[in-house]
Amino acid sequence: MQVNELWQLLKQQVAETDAIQWIATITGVAEVLLARVNNILLYPAGIISTLLTMYILYAFGLYADSLLNAYYMVMSIYGWWYWMKKKDQPAIAISICSPGDWLIVGAIVGGAFAVLYILLKNWTPSTVPVWDAWVSATAWAGMWLLARRKVENWILLNISNIFAIPLLFYKQLPLFAVLTIILFVVAVFGYFDWRKKYKLQIA
Repeated sequence: MQVNELWQLLKQQVAETDAIQWIATITGVAEVLLARVNNILLYPAGIISTLLTMYILYAFGLYADSLLNAYYMVMSIYGWWYWMKKKDQPAIAISICSPGDWLIVGAIVGGAFAVLYILLKNWTPSTVPVWDAWVSATAWAGMWLLARRKVENWILLNISNIFAIPLLFYKQLPLFAVLTIILFVVAVFGYFDWRKKYKLQIA
């Protein structure tokens, strides 16, 4: 697809975008911006976005990405609970991954990829089972790290974003692809912001 064709497709989709897609997009941007500033309101915004996005992606045949958003919702609920101040206790601080955390990340990525690929390949009409499974598996690990307030959550989420961008263009979802590009940029800044906050905590 040439640049001009892609631009025309993007304009067409923006013109045809319904209210559900706009709400999903706006709340998705709000979630990442709130996460960047370490604000707990990222979770209610994320829950709204993931519910709507799950419906949209399923309709376009991205079954693992749709399932990923169901996982996002569960992790958002968990993260919201985990971030809340408990009685007489401070909020959970930002931290970096331990070797044990990295083992869990590897297990999440490897296990999720294998399970999703098998499901997509054998029980869905997916045309992109490997790609779809990889995007979702890396994002699953990133969301787990985000819920645990680990700095490295941004790295895993952006690995997912890098692969999601061309996948969304391929599936003729340029509006979501452009949103993912924006989220990628925000996540880069989020990583450095969280590292700075972490260093200030341990100084």
